[in-house]
Amino acid sequence: MQVIHHATELAAGNPKVCLAIGVFDGVHLGHQQIIRQTVADARQHEATAIVVTFDQHPNTVVAPERVPLLLYSRPQKLRAIEALEADALLEIPFNQEFSLQPGDQFIRDLVRDLGKIQSICVGAEFVFGHKRSGDVVLLKSLGDKLDFAVHGLAAVALDGQTVSSTRIREAIRAGDFDAASQMLGRAYSIAGKVVRGDHLGHKLGFPTANLDTTGLLLPPNGVHAAHAKVGGKNFRAVLNIGIRPSVDQPTQQPRLEVHLLDFSGELYGQEMEVTFAAKLRDEQRFSSLDELKAQIARDVVQARKAF
Repeated sequence: MQVIHHATELAAGNPKVCLAIGVFDGVHLGHQQIIRQTVADARQHEATAIVVTFDQHPNTVVAPERVPLLLYSRPQKLRAIEALEADALLEIPFNQEFSLQPGDQFIRDLVRDLGKIQSICVGAEFVFGHKRSGDVVLLKSLGDKLDFAVHGLAAVALDGQTVSSTRIREAIRAGDFDAASQMLGRAYSIAGKVVRGDHLGHKLGFPTANLDTTGLLLPPNGVHAAHAKVGGKNFRAVLNIGIRPSVDQPTQQPRLEVHLLDFSGELYGQEMEVTFAAKLRDEQRFSSLDELKAQIARDVVQARKAF
């Protein structure tokens, strides 16, 4: 899948394109429906299927007090979109200048820069442009004038409720990974680069990989058996989310630390993706590091039994 940041960067070739437009955080079942419709349109018209999204959540610019914690890191999002067989992804830099662009101008610029647009697919409630000036009604009006079809797809329902990124966040905050996975259409996971920590785990005999989860939603604090993928290899692991209350200076924000079973080596700078297998216990405060070390040893034994 080709990733571009301006419409004019699209590789020369097919002059016809079909577009899916949205934020697509989590690439959940509703998002998948939109992208699959776009891919189907593209195959029918022998066109290029392009997913149009943004480099950051729009609220980062237009409503910074209401920026949601994201479900997926950028690499996760790109992998999920590529798995749906999109040909290209246009990742538009969402900055102050772009946020002031009227909705109709946004679409006209895409038509100008991408060539012959065959269709545009969005969610039925999708809004875009300065002051949310664009919606499906405007898209259909522009489609009549500029000769492209518009699909405004109704939301997907699961258990009688609409699938949405907001509802998935609620499930994750409640620790309901099964519900989150059903709405995502794949096992819920977290991914981030391995960054340097304070080496406490190494001192205790259980070295951990600290994941950079800046901007991502984390589940409730606790210890889990997990599966981890890093460097193209899969590992069993013990995962801890929490503020580490047993150390002298607990962290203010929760950390995600992963101890890979039966592994030794350096992981710094690599991306690791983890999925949750079973919860082992809540986060606890221990009176000494020796007590903490003994509990981690018990966690490892319990995790091995869980797999």
